[in-house]
Amino acid sequence: MSKFNYELVSTTTSSQAISILETIPVEVRTWAASIPLNQRHYILSLLFHLISENAPETKAEILDDFTADNLVVKILQDQVPERLVKRYLKKFHINKELDEYVLKNYVKQFYIHSSRDLNQQPYFYLDSVIQLVHNAEERNKFFYYILGCEILKMMFQMSWLQHEQLYQLQKHQESFLKTYIKPIQYAHKINKIIVPRHENVFFAKRDYFIKKPRIKSEKLNSLVIDTFTTYTVTNLGFLIIHHLNFLVFDYDYIYNSEPEGIFT
Repeated sequence: MSKFNYELVSTTTSSQAISILETIPVEVRTWAASIPLNQRHYILSLLFHLISENAPETKAEILDDFTADNLVVKILQDQVPERLVKRYLKKFHINKELDEYVLKNYVKQFYIHSSRDLNQQPYFYLDSVIQLVHNAEERNKFFYYILGCEILKMMFQMSWLQHEQLYQLQKHQESFLKTYIKPIQYAHKINKIIVPRHENVFFAKRDYFIKKPRIKSEKLNSLVIDTFTTYTVTNLGFLIIHHLNFLVFDYDYIYNSEPEGIFT
């Protein structure tokens, strides 16, 4: 599994869009860069309508950075969902600062992930970006997505032994195992992150069960996108925020205790 496929726009269309951007006078580009971020959504709306007859891939190239910057500003203004997500990240011992750089990357990832679910190229889904700018409910979903993604990345970095500890804490164990644990362990196997050998030999089994995966940040994002739908990621964040103890978490038990058995 490779990068996000954010570069799914073909090289021919990319070069075409670059040539279009190069035709814009330097003075115009300088002026556009000087527009305060809190005013960009007005220009964005106007720009969207002006170029609506152009090819979708061209729109994506022109709108991408402009849109992402504007969205980050809008998102940062939504203090309530941001504070909620930060609180839950702290609860799960996830050291993640939701700064402008992180949010901008999540804006791109969210649309890449969504477009993959719809079996479309990212530039087709980009047309709906204006809804996220103006719609508070959509922005809430975006924050649910961030929380769900960070939780899943945490789980991807757990050993299978730690998966068992987490699984044992849950109220609805079978559902949790089927929805989250099994897909993550399958992804571990097919990506050769953890390779089970001699599964019927106890000590060999414990060897790969206690192995803690070492996965780079970019690969983690790719694993989440390839393993789970946008709905599953977003719904996980929603359930954690809106249902008390949906995800029971005891850091010491999961990371510092020795279990008596191993689930199969």
